[in-house]
Order: sequence, then C-alpha cells, then structure tokens
Amino acid sequence: MNKRDQALRTIVKAAGAALAFGALVMSNPAAAADAANGKTLVGSHNCAACHGPNLNKPVSPEYPKLAGQHATYVYWALRQYQMGNGNPQLGRNNPIMQAQVQNLSQSDMKDIAAYVESLDGDLVQKK
Repeated sequence: MNKRDQALRTIVKAAGAALAFGALVMSNPAAAADAANGKTLVGSHNCAACHGPNLNKPVSPEYPKLAGQHATYVYWALRQYQMGNGNPQLGRNNPIMQAQVQNLSQSDMKDIAAYVESLDGDLVQKK
C-alpha cells in the first residue's frame, strides 16, 4: 500500500470516528436539555403524587424512585409509555403513565429527564 492510499484510509477512518462521535452526542437525551423547564413540567404533571417528594419517596412500593436516575433511561421510559400498546415490543403498559405523557413533546421529555437526573436520590448502583 502506498503512502497516498494509507493517508486516504486514515482520513476516512478519522471522518467516520468524528461522525460516530457526533451522532452519539446528539442522541444523548440530556444534551441541550433544560432541567429548569423539566422541573416546571414535573410540577405541572404532579409527578410527586405517585413518586413522592423530590421524586425519591414513592407513595407505594410499586412506583419507582426516580431521583438521580440516568437521563437516558428516564427519557426512553417516558417515550415507551407514550408509545403504549401500539408497539408491544417497545411500549410500556401503564395507563396512568400513558395518560401523563401523551401531550409531552420529545423536548419536554428530555427536559424532565435532565431534571430527574439532577436530583439527589437513594438509588444504589452496584460497584
């Protein structure tokens, strides 16, 4: 292989890596999300009614603690509730949550996810 071909391969690999990195950054739900708007949305949707104060003390053991949860997980969980039973491979089936998220935009869900991630919580991560 000559130097010109080798240089071209290096450039193509670098461009591919840059494109992949850019796609990864753009796909992160917390990227450019507005946690302050998320806090407002959490309040207006009365999330604390089930998930408790600061979304960390659920009123029932069947409801999850949300505070401190990864934004990516929260965003995709909300999207799955929004998709509901229309897509059984991706949707989540909880009528209360499905009703709560139907009018949220994807941007709203990203904002909520960023806010939830910013909260201090009791989630335990295995080490």
